[in-house]
Amino acid sequence: MSASLLEHFTSLEDHRIERRKRHALADLVLLTICAVVSGANGWEAIEDFGHAKLDWLRQFAPFENGVPSHDCMANVIARLSPKGFQACLLSWTQRV
Repeated sequence: MSASLLEHFTSLEDHRIERRKRHALADLVLLTICAVVSGANGWEAIEDFGHAKLDWLRQFAPFENGVPSHDCMANVIARLSPKGFQACLLSWTQRV
C-alpha cells in the first residue's frame, strides 16, 4: 500500500536546492501522512511519531538520515504546492 502512496506523490515539485536535501521528499510525505492519520497533531508530534515508528517506516522508505526535525518537515511541507499536494492525496485516497 505505501508504495502506491509514494507513487501518487512523485509529481510533487521539491523546491529545495539539491545539495541541501538531507531527507528525501518521499520520506517527509510518508512520515507526515502516516503520523497525521495516526492522530499526530503538529510538527513536534509528527517528529515524535517518526522516532517511535522509524523501523516500521523503513519498510516503505529508506529514511537514510533518520527522522527529520519538526522544523525541517514544517519548512519543506509548507513550500509544497497546496493544490499539487491535494491532487496527489485525492488520487491516492480514490485508489484506496
